[in-house]
Amino acid sequence: MNAETVLDIFRDITKIPRESGHEEPMTAFLQDFASRHQLECRTDKTGNVVIVKEAAPGKEQVPTLVLQAHQDMVCEKDADFPFDFKTDPIPYTIEDGWMVARHTTLGADDGIGVAACLALLQSDLPMGKLECLFTISEETGMDGAFALEPGFFEGKTLINLDSEDEGQLFVGCAGGIDTTATIEFKREALRKGYRTLRIRITGGQGGHSGDDINKERANALRLLVRFLYTELQYDFQLLTLGGGNKPNAICREAEAFIAVPADDIAEWEADAKAFDALIKAEFRASDPEIGILCTPEACPIRPVEEGDAANIIMTLLSVPHGVEKMSMDIPGLVETSTNLAAAHIEGDVLKVITSQRSSVVSELHALAERVEAAFFLGSFDVEHHGEYPGWKPNLDSNILKVSVESYRKLFHTEPEVKAIHAGLECGLFLEKFPDLDMISFGPTLRGVHAPGEKLELASLDKFVAHLVDVVTHFE
Repeated sequence: MNAETVLDIFRDITKIPRESGHEEPMTAFLQDFASRHQLECRTDKTGNVVIVKEAAPGKEQVPTLVLQAHQDMVCEKDADFPFDFKTDPIPYTIEDGWMVARHTTLGADDGIGVAACLALLQSDLPMGKLECLFTISEETGMDGAFALEPGFFEGKTLINLDSEDEGQLFVGCAGGIDTTATIEFKREALRKGYRTLRIRITGGQGGHSGDDINKERANALRLLVRFLYTELQYDFQLLTLGGGNKPNAICREAEAFIAVPADDIAEWEADAKAFDALIKAEFRASDPEIGILCTPEACPIRPVEEGDAANIIMTLLSVPHGVEKMSMDIPGLVETSTNLAAAHIEGDVLKVITSQRSSVVSELHALAERVEAAFFLGSFDVEHHGEYPGWKPNLDSNILKVSVESYRKLFHTEPEVKAIHAGLECGLFLEKFPDLDMISFGPTLRGVHAPGEKLELASLDKFVAHLVDVVTHFE
């Protein structure tokens, strides 16, 4: 088994539709893999899959090791790119040592973890009994991990393969909660002599709301309402507004249709041009392609009533976004953050999705309440859901010691042992299986949860070598 074996399997996985909540083709692929390799396979009522490989001769006394990855992927694409995640294989290229999906997400989060598990399952390596656990809908609420029942796997040591920085061994993660706010509004007639404009915030990098929230990337939805707020002193009507998609992705693109007096169109275009220069200067280092476009374009939708439109714009501008607190215990670790993820109008209702994360439960709840309060001030209805626990580090972990010693032996350097601000399923596993000893590691990924996601191939070589060494020397 080597990195090319893993990459070959991952290439097959990029052809399989596996959006969160619609993992059936991926589940079937795993079941077929187990059948073809004559391996025991169990599937629970939720869609989680466990494939079991018995111990190699002479390794029967080694404790069972659980390897875990999730079946689903975040499906994001450039707005103008013609692509259907339900039917089309992921288009990727190999560039400068990276496997890159230019206009869509690549799905290496966590398809590369799945591929590594399958490569081990089909190998003849001298290792103890393996249980490879493949959960569903990790990206949209960790549904599979929540639904795990006692006895679905038997191992007491688990390696999570859903991390994104080679050379870093993760032993803890943040917990999280999603907050959704909705408001019903009234509409009014388009005023006489008004023409419609399309306002677009484009070019944002976006990214993972856990891993990338501290990188000062632009949030397109916040920039959109910021621009509209500065224009509230002028005469315009809001027809529609929206941006973003997933709770765990930073909003990359957003747009609104507005109506303005025909004589004011040139002035609006000039204001947009000035705002474009402003945000390009602000984000020149962290998000240099961000920009705003203002173009005349027809829109048949009736405008939102003036007072409701102002309330929506001011409320969205008031909702917090970004890092709230850095850890005082672990240098460089984000402790608490919130992500204004998405807003969309359906009929006469605006729905806004946000996501809060923290390593401290009390801070998580306090921040969710702060977000709630901002929406309440705008008379929104608010619901919290999808709360998941964090994972408290155990620096005396046996699998941590094995992994550190292996890394040191293979690469003659010390790996970083750290916690991560992103949510991992490990917190839920520990809640359901309190005796589990866990660690998480993986190859280097960049731009996850956004178009342009990429996998560093040199890091894949090291990741695979490390994983093989750990599973063959685990005792």
